[in-house]
Amino acid sequence: MAPFRAEQLGSLLRPEELLSVRAAIRDKGISAEEAGLPAVEKKAVGEVIKLQQDLGFKAINSGEYNRTRFWGLLWDEIEGTIRLQDADASLFRLYHPDVVSLIEPGRKVMPGESVIAGSKLSHNPSKSRSNLSELRLVQAFVPESEWGNIKLTMIAPSWFHMRYKQGRAYTKEAYANDAEYFADVSQVYHAELKMLYEAGLRNVQFDDPGMAYFCSKDFRKGWEEDKDNIGTWEDLLDAYIKLYNDSISTLPADFHTGIHLCRGNFVGGRHFSEGAYDIIAKKLFENLKVNTFYLEYDTERAGGFEPLRYLPRDKNVVVGVISTKVPQLEDKETTKERLYRAADFVAEGSGQTREEALKRICISPQCGFSTHESGYPLTVDDEKKKLSLVRQIADEIWGEP
Repeated sequence: MAPFRAEQLGSLLRPEELLSVRAAIRDKGISAEEAGLPAVEKKAVGEVIKLQQDLGFKAINSGEYNRTRFWGLLWDEIEGTIRLQDADASLFRLYHPDVVSLIEPGRKVMPGESVIAGSKLSHNPSKSRSNLSELRLVQAFVPESEWGNIKLTMIAPSWFHMRYKQGRAYTKEAYANDAEYFADVSQVYHAELKMLYEAGLRNVQFDDPGMAYFCSKDFRKGWEEDKDNIGTWEDLLDAYIKLYNDSISTLPADFHTGIHLCRGNFVGGRHFSEGAYDIIAKKLFENLKVNTFYLEYDTERAGGFEPLRYLPRDKNVVVGVISTKVPQLEDKETTKERLYRAADFVAEGSGQTREEALKRICISPQCGFSTHESGYPLTVDDEKKKLSLVRQIADEIWGEP
């Protein structure tokens, strides 16, 4: 059962055939069916699943080949959302790392595809199909006995909240305050997860750049200087933890949940935030009721392993020590020593031996290889070497999947 000793965090480099078909849809204005996307997508997903299987990975996924961006289409499928076009900068927290990175001249911002709640949010099973379709496509290439290992990545429930100014993630007609908004978001996520569970999903990884942004002193400084905010940034962190817990608290016990604190892996391998986990670790690890934390530790931007002292005995950590931002392959022995140092801090905090602590530790790349469609500095051969190294290190330290 998840997590496995060797993990990968979702997106994998997309094949040229898939990118060409998507480009034709975008540039020529033709439909997905006219371009032949369903068949090309199915073929590509089958091939990337075989790649993962051949490399010895158990938490198989689609490589996010069904998506053009890591957050997918879930929020477009939620009843009540409105997609923004040419949104004015006054709508956004201009110190939010995504917004800082993507602001354009003329005070317009383009933080990817962005939505707000225009009316009350609700889950419509007949409309919310993208995650379910992705799951079923992966299941088609995996023996039913291994469906429980399949991992689906899902965007954080706070994804379309943190970037917006106070009270601007929704219209005044939709919600009076954040608490009302969060209550409905948690219901939507719970319904989505329940639907996916009934379809056979047992392993979900929430991708959450926002949680990592709390580690950024620039974000915290911006928050404190923003007089429109209600409460402190710590209050917002508490609200997000509650939002997660309300979304997952009544899920079946055999549904593994994890959160990836992503620091950004934009086109060209660009990151969006930095800062050690120290300032949020104790509260996050102790209060957020997920099973596993996927943490980025590929560079010094993430600080040291000391915060792992706060990891409770009933939770796991997947240590992202292999970089998806640079093609250079990490040194195996140096990386193993880093994992042992991480284990020592986990052991110190929980009164365990290193060997006992290692039972709650896994290894992965720090992020996906292609969180957007294209534009990354690694080749498929680089990707394979990195994933092979993850598997090799896991075999040498743990000798288990």
